[in-house]
Amino acid sequence: MLMAMAGLIVIGIATIYAAGNPADPDSAASLSVPSGAWKKQIIYATAGLAAFVLINLINYGWLGAASYWIYAVVLAVLSVLLLDKIVDIPFVPVINFSRRWIKIVPGYDVKIQPSEFCKIAYILALAWYLRYRSNYRKFLGLIGPFALTLLAIVLILLEPDLGTVMLMMPILFAMLFVAGARVRHLLVIIGLAVVVSPLLWHFMHSYQRMRISSVLLQNEKIMEKARDNPRLAEILAGGTANLAKWKRNQGYHLMHSKYAIASGGVSGYGFAKGPYIRYNYLPERHNDFIFAIICHQWGLVGCAVVLGLYALIAGCGVEIAQANTDPFARLISVGIIAMFAVEVIVNISMTLGLMPITGLTLPLVSYGGSSLVVSMIAVGLLNNIGRCRPFSVAGKGFEHITD
Repeated sequence: MLMAMAGLIVIGIATIYAAGNPADPDSAASLSVPSGAWKKQIIYATAGLAAFVLINLINYGWLGAASYWIYAVVLAVLSVLLLDKIVDIPFVPVINFSRRWIKIVPGYDVKIQPSEFCKIAYILALAWYLRYRSNYRKFLGLIGPFALTLLAIVLILLEPDLGTVMLMMPILFAMLFVAGARVRHLLVIIGLAVVVSPLLWHFMHSYQRMRISSVLLQNEKIMEKARDNPRLAEILAGGTANLAKWKRNQGYHLMHSKYAIASGGVSGYGFAKGPYIRYNYLPERHNDFIFAIICHQWGLVGCAVVLGLYALIAGCGVEIAQANTDPFARLISVGIIAMFAVEVIVNISMTLGLMPITGLTLPLVSYGGSSLVVSMIAVGLLNNIGRCRPFSVAGKGFEHITD
């Protein structure tokens, strides 16, 4: 598991370096990547390693008693971000109309993203809540876990940060299932959400609706029907005018991400090579769309290696959860596995055009300090639980042996 984590971090740093330092000296594509981004990623990885070591110096059980306090502190910090909408707070920058970061060093571009740390705090608090309870076996007993979840969802959604919000419910359902909640109750809730979801369309911002409809507009048949039907064009793209320039505007990232992946073929163009390295065709290629650049450089082989490393982490996490008899430890492990699984599936799916673009990063690989540190803390918690699993006095049950 630790080797897989280290491998993904190295792949991420190497890809960030390639994205900002093309092999072609005449290329201007490096202008789209922050200067020295790969060096900053090494610093973030060093900070993550320190956090990894720190989380392994303590028994994970101690985190349980403090889990509600940790969660409360993170929610309070998230509330500060929203307070900036009312009172101008100098250490809360507004980037792309979102308030997601807090500057921690005045005069320097050093920021943390509280919603990233909220993921770990939420998993700890929910695991502590569910560890010995049985009332969630009843439908009304699910109010407590859902209330605990909605506290974070509302605050993060108002930033807005749709990507992180998408993580919360899958983590909740995975942990409830393992804790013993009835499947039919969970299916009823999912059914209700599906029924209500069309109503949410009218409450979304235009850019949020466009991200969802872009998945449909890739299909030429749907695009043709929208061109012929002004009402459908209004629903999907906000009008025929927006539909005509979709590939140049809202669909630009999506189309070029798919081109970058497809052009990589089986073995790719090679390190720091290829048109999507040389030219600035794909924005955010060191961050949200880094998987497309990995496929562009190393093709299907590189894609398989990355997915294999994630599968190795997930497999080790499942083994740790199965081998541990402590409910709190098992629930933490399941929550972390669900977090990684959803992040990887959503990020890769959005680069392939299978899901809306949400801004969800690829864990341990994408550029970003908070994301990398939190992912390393998560693996550190899994490692801690694996090391500190309680011993069983009695051996495994034996079978009747006959001659």
